[in-house]
Amino acid sequence: MNSSPCCLESPQVRGGTGGWPACGDAPVGLNRRSFLGRVGGLAAFGALAGLGAWPARAVPTGTVPGTPLPPGKPLRVKPALVYHLETRREKTSWRSYGGLRTAEDVEQEVRRIDQELKALAQRAEFPIALQPLARISSDAEVPAVAETAADVLLVFAASGAQSWLERLAASKKPNLLFVRHRSGPVYLWFEIAHWRLLRKSEDDKAEPNLDFDDVVVDDYDEVLWRLRALYGLANARGTKVLGIGRLQAYSRPGEARGPAHVREVWGYEIFTVPFDPVRQRLERVRADAAAVAEAKRQTAELLALPNVALETERRFVENTFLALRVFRELMQEKGATNLGVADCMGGLIPILDTPPCLALSLLNDAGLTAFCHVDMTHTAPGVLLRWISGKPSFVCNTHFPHHGLMTLAHCAAPRKMNGRDFEPTTIMTHYESDYGAATKVHYPKGQVITCLVPDLHCTQWFGFRGRIVDAPAMAMCRSQMDVAIEGDWRRLTRELKGFHAVVCYGDYLREVGYALKKIGTLQWHNYSPETWAA
Repeated sequence: MNSSPCCLESPQVRGGTGGWPACGDAPVGLNRRSFLGRVGGLAAFGALAGLGAWPARAVPTGTVPGTPLPPGKPLRVKPALVYHLETRREKTSWRSYGGLRTAEDVEQEVRRIDQELKALAQRAEFPIALQPLARISSDAEVPAVAETAADVLLVFAASGAQSWLERLAASKKPNLLFVRHRSGPVYLWFEIAHWRLLRKSEDDKAEPNLDFDDVVVDDYDEVLWRLRALYGLANARGTKVLGIGRLQAYSRPGEARGPAHVREVWGYEIFTVPFDPVRQRLERVRADAAAVAEAKRQTAELLALPNVALETERRFVENTFLALRVFRELMQEKGATNLGVADCMGGLIPILDTPPCLALSLLNDAGLTAFCHVDMTHTAPGVLLRWISGKPSFVCNTHFPHHGLMTLAHCAAPRKMNGRDFEPTTIMTHYESDYGAATKVHYPKGQVITCLVPDLHCTQWFGFRGRIVDAPAMAMCRSQMDVAIEGDWRRLTRELKGFHAVVCYGDYLREVGYALKKIGTLQWHNYSPETWAA
């Protein structure tokens, strides 16, 4: 395995046996000497001493309005009303529960559902492609719905045979079962979905294709967040990843298991581009007067924002935009929406003449996903969270939890954290190299965040909801947040695995948990109280 640069901390933390260095954010097999050797000629420019000593500026404040992140592909929703109209029989029980008794009742319900679904789609912050409402009142009408090209079946289970619902669920498309209690004519399956459909008239769950969380009673808010989870899942699956340099994880298990995991479980395609072609492209771009002029224009535009301060050399920002041009060209050629960079703390710096931190930040703010390393353990949650939330994902280092707090930090933080507006940011050197351009985002106190921490073996994700209590400026990766953990932080401390976290603004724990149930192979550990509707 090729070694990569690390930070300037002490030698190996595993007794000099070739394991990880003291810096937590370093790939496998790194040490101080390899870092110094790789950075080499940059030292003459002050990479290792002095460039961090720029005059202190006033901390920028206020957000700058932006535009929403681009949407993904619409979630294709196929609604179906399942019902059966019964005929009266004398002197015997002939009707089941349910308010749909006549053909006119059915027509009224169809109109009601159509209106409700249109309203739902209009208030969704992600695109929904509603297909025409189907009607199922016989065996013969089931296959057409089960086989339709859709991402989810939204089944209005007014009445009808249990086998119809089971066949819809067996389509392997996610099914949402909507039943009415008070929102309209009561549905039969409001009574019997739990014990008949899910438990097959027994005590224990026996239906393999539906879960208790797939049933919604009355509340379209409950439908909406489940659709949001499925939208995120549909857009996360099949992601095309471009790795600059090579595949590179920050742990041995991640290196060994990550690529196969995302290919098999998430349907990823992974491409890599060696450093030499990247270097050659950059040389051509640097020789292109128009490209250089455009990079200078983009730099001026960025630095003119009232909430951006510059505390490094301007040329590093210009170098970032030149690198960004090459990255985007390579991504477009492969059809990739995710970028990872190997040797981001050393070997790549001389090629770009800046660390890639600011370039990764800009890619995330554009709606793509771009992370340090080419590490699939944190790529999968980062991509899923971006699509579920409609906001950038921030891959960052975790720190030891204490007093109900966890510190999270990295140098490649997005600025458009709410999905639209730019947070105040200082552009300064990357911490470990003290060179180039990286983002220090000044996070607002009180902001709610979702934090996911994947394990290194691609088997478990750990999650909690937090609230930012400080955005300090300690001697560590530049963008920093101290987060109050909302939940059992002591249990989290005992059980936590992995290292890198993925963070976004807002609370999306229930969506993540629901999506992972559909994946089926990853254990989900949620340490925060549920925020289910009362």
